[in-house]
Amino acid sequence: MLRDLGPLFGYMRRYRWGFLRGTLSSVATNAVAVLFPIVLEAAVNGLKRGTTRETILFLAALLVLISLTKGIFLYAQRWILIGISRKIEFDLRNDLFRTLERQDTGFYQRYRTGDLMARTTNDLTAVRMLLGPGLMYSANTIFLSVFALIFMLHISPYLTLVALAPMPMASILIQFFGSRIHARFERIQASFSEISAQAQENYSGVRLIRAFAREEAQIGLFERLNLRYIGRSLRLVQLMGMLWPTLEFILGVSMIITLLAGGHLVLAHRINVGQFVAFNTYMIMLIWPIIAVGWVINIFERGTASVKRIYELLQAEPAIDDRRSAVSAFGPETVLRGEIEFRHLNFNYNGAPVLRDVSLHIPAGSSLAIVGPTGSGKSTLVHLITRLYEAPEGSLLIDGRPVRDYPLAVLRRNIGMVPQETFLFSETIRENLVFGAPHASAEELLAAAEAAHIRQEFEEFPQGYETMVGERGVTLSGGQKQRTAIARALVRHPAILILDDALASVDTYTEERILSGLRNYAASATTILISHRVSTVRNADRIAVLDHGRVVEAGRHDELLALDGYYASLCRKQQIEEELTVAN
Repeated sequence: MLRDLGPLFGYMRRYRWGFLRGTLSSVATNAVAVLFPIVLEAAVNGLKRGTTRETILFLAALLVLISLTKGIFLYAQRWILIGISRKIEFDLRNDLFRTLERQDTGFYQRYRTGDLMARTTNDLTAVRMLLGPGLMYSANTIFLSVFALIFMLHISPYLTLVALAPMPMASILIQFFGSRIHARFERIQASFSEISAQAQENYSGVRLIRAFAREEAQIGLFERLNLRYIGRSLRLVQLMGMLWPTLEFILGVSMIITLLAGGHLVLAHRINVGQFVAFNTYMIMLIWPIIAVGWVINIFERGTASVKRIYELLQAEPAIDDRRSAVSAFGPETVLRGEIEFRHLNFNYNGAPVLRDVSLHIPAGSSLAIVGPTGSGKSTLVHLITRLYEAPEGSLLIDGRPVRDYPLAVLRRNIGMVPQETFLFSETIRENLVFGAPHASAEELLAAAEAAHIRQEFEEFPQGYETMVGERGVTLSGGQKQRTAIARALVRHPAILILDDALASVDTYTEERILSGLRNYAASATTILISHRVSTVRNADRIAVLDHGRVVEAGRHDELLALDGYYASLCRKQQIEEELTVAN
């Protein structure tokens, strides 16, 4: 069992002095507690022999003092050990969040969001219970059993031996039930992860579910997952329901043996009545620790199962390795020029080729537009620049240096990224705009919003820039969300600006205004535009056409038209669509 706690030893070591104080408090609590039967023995024997009223009052006061002292040490023990479990939970939660924040995109494709939420909530609670009540009650059971056993042996070794004879059966039961509790709790936690993931996906996709009238189907699926969770939980309850009564039965057998054997010893004058009462009191004191063993086993098995699930996340190494970066060569305020070069880049994802022999040079301050069919690798190409995916060694350079030389913090601080799927936080417009530039001034926010052609709409909202946008920007239209994301990227004054189909949700008039604003606001930035619209890319310094991961065409707008290839075909098709729209 200690081996299962291995991942927690580092955290426990930080609070070793606290654990020592808590352990000493536990020792003191139980050392004082076992004095109670001794005083009781003296009182019973005194009553039998005949004693004074003062002696009885003194012994009664002594019992009260023992109870008060025990209570003080018990309070200290709970305050220290339960407090430490809360602190370790705090440390674990922060380390988990830090680990999850460093993970690459592929990690979040392997783990569902609901599963991660379950591990950072439900599993952490199980670990806290293990380190707090689990360890505390285990310590109390051990120390009380040892101290009580010493005094019981002192009263009568024979009576102690026969009274505790059934106890090895308890050990066998603990081993038998323990492994089964562990396995069943792992399955329960897996079910809880499925429920969390299902709930998260439904809440995020509630509009889609309603649009397709799939409410009842999703309710049914959620109900089936809950029934599976309940079934597994009830099987665990069934197991625990068998363990506790069995332990109580074994303890009851021990009490019966104590009464029969102890009574015989009293009648044979081998122990006196006071000793018999004290011995029975020790047996009664052991009732709760022995019964608590079943509860502690449950806590330990739940906790160790959760430790494995949490440790799996803590051990996850991000695929993007930042340790090889030339950290000493860059300061915290390093500004890149923005020159980008792809040298015969090949990139595979999950064994499938995505990009093949891509060679492109983007001078600092220039603009490159990328067009091509869906699935041709356009987004993957720009994700390599931000190191969301790792480019092969030497195939991608920025400012003449391999991209891997740059620490992630330096690289991404110099990039303004507007992804295909716009994400806004459930905060105010202002908080969303300054997300990547916390110290931006009000003037910078206004200028960025103006360049993204969204300033006027912001100012028309009742609360202006303090308007709450709702979860994922639910109160804004698709075009407003995209323009907000563009303004958020511009506020950073990036050396490299990447717009990944960021104008898909705006009309051509608004698109023209935004592109004009970008040319003025981010004139010195290296700009990469991904789009399916010719109107978006036609004024770029250079246009690259990707098809099946290869650059099949590259040049300016007029040059590509003259080639009469994919780009020219796309241009004619969109021109016909515009003419049909006007005609209708």
